[in-house]
Amino acid sequence: MVCLGNICRSPLAEGILRHKAEKLNLSIQIDSAGTSNYHTGDHPDSRTIANAKKHGVDVSKLKARQFTVADFDNFDHIFVMDASNYADVVSLSRDSNDRKK
Repeated sequence: MVCLGNICRSPLAEGILRHKAEKLNLSIQIDSAGTSNYHTGDHPDSRTIANAKKHGVDVSKLKARQFTVADFDNFDHIFVMDASNYADVVSLSRDSNDRKK
């Protein structure tokens, strides 16, 4: 899951997917990142934490990180939250296999 700062949309998406995967007893790797490094190491925004908690999802322990080229190797699917961040992720892709993710 990728957004700009990795403190609002993408950690919420990560938390929701983790929550669903746990309920289904799936063993999959789930992570989120931001295209910028503005908030690297920060926990999600307090409003994101509160919103997730209202729905039984805990994202309070997540920490922001920046998306890297290595993410193309580490993940089979990459979900980007908007067109601008999609363009940033695609600009880091090395080939068509990266772009397909």
